[in-house]
Amino acid sequence: MIRHLIAAIATALALWAFWFMAQQDRKAERFQHIQALIQKTQMEKVHVSNTVQPISKSESPNARKSVKKEEDEAAKKLKALRERAGNVMAFKVSPLYKQKCSSCHGVNGEGIIGPKLVGLSEEKIYQALVDFKSGKRKNYVMYGLLSKMDDQQLKDLSKEISTFAAKAKAAGN
Repeated sequence: MIRHLIAAIATALALWAFWFMAQQDRKAERFQHIQALIQKTQMEKVHVSNTVQPISKSESPNARKSVKKEEDEAAKKLKALRERAGNVMAFKVSPLYKQKCSSCHGVNGEGIIGPKLVGLSEEKIYQALVDFKSGKRKNYVMYGLLSKMDDQQLKDLSKEISTFAAKAKAAGN
């Protein structure tokens, strides 16, 4: 009876995890679209700035200040938008990591429900995965996710996760 209850809880958690990842994927796609718009705007801004006529001496200093203020506000908004878009998915991860790990450990291993993975060594991660799969370490969600994975997939996953710290540093996070 207890096994059935635990299996039901594990199944519910897995379903929630898949739903959560689908939501994260939608957010990531939305922010990628926003980043593309920002880049397009920057290109257009450079193009437009080459054609803008300088303010004539007859124009008031107040007009110059208001133009400068508007440019500063636009720059602040773009910076905030860039930062928010960049925080969703700092770097690309494999479909295997997305499917098996990201719902609990975060899109880039920063930890949500599960612990933070960034900064762990490949060997430590691999050993933990093997222990969860074998049942040496008890975690029914991890066991359920890893039970059908072969040894090569575990090695690939641990190798990928061990690179997260370097990828995050390269992405500027």
